[in-house]
Amino acid sequence: MFTGIVTDIGRVRSIRETNRDRRFEIETAYDLDSIDLGASISHSGCCLTVVEKGEGWFAVEVSGETLALTTLDHWREGGRVNLERAARLGDEMGGHIVSGHVDGVGTVLSITPEGGSHRLKIRAPRPLHRLIAPKGSIAVEGVSLTVNEVEDDVFGLNIIPHTWDATTLGALEVGSQVNLEIDMLARYLARWQDTEPQASKDER
Repeated sequence: MFTGIVTDIGRVRSIRETNRDRRFEIETAYDLDSIDLGASISHSGCCLTVVEKGEGWFAVEVSGETLALTTLDHWREGGRVNLERAARLGDEMGGHIVSGHVDGVGTVLSITPEGGSHRLKIRAPRPLHRLIAPKGSIAVEGVSLTVNEVEDDVFGLNIIPHTWDATTLGALEVGSQVNLEIDMLARYLARWQDTEPQASKDER
């Protein structure tokens, strides 16, 4: 589990194709002595497992399905990546509960400076857009954010200067693709509504 609070910006050190997967080596400022093999780390919103580590870097392997359903297929050497280590019991919940399971890929439609902040409009894939609500939480590239407004499949965000500078969001451009994870409560509520038995005539 994660909270959507980015604690480091990593850099893609190398990319290598394996028999079934793609291997990424990520440079990081994390203390690697405190990260065990098998640890989970969020990479721009995608939970991946550490399979090897060295001096100032660690490696993860990504399946073809994950590449197809996230922005990771577009990663290139030298690219910057939002990183967050898994939350521990007792940690401060600064954002919201984030699973690290990307629900879909959105497209940045506009970026408008407003004072020191930036307003973004992002188009969400259908039918995921139904699960995004004004004042609700959403993770964009692994960053916990509050939805300002929703109009059909487009939602708006306000990014404060600190978040803009301390994450990779500041590098977004119109047309950029972003990993989206909707609020976990919305996911389970939608599932409950889909499976709830219909009341009989006598119950109405």
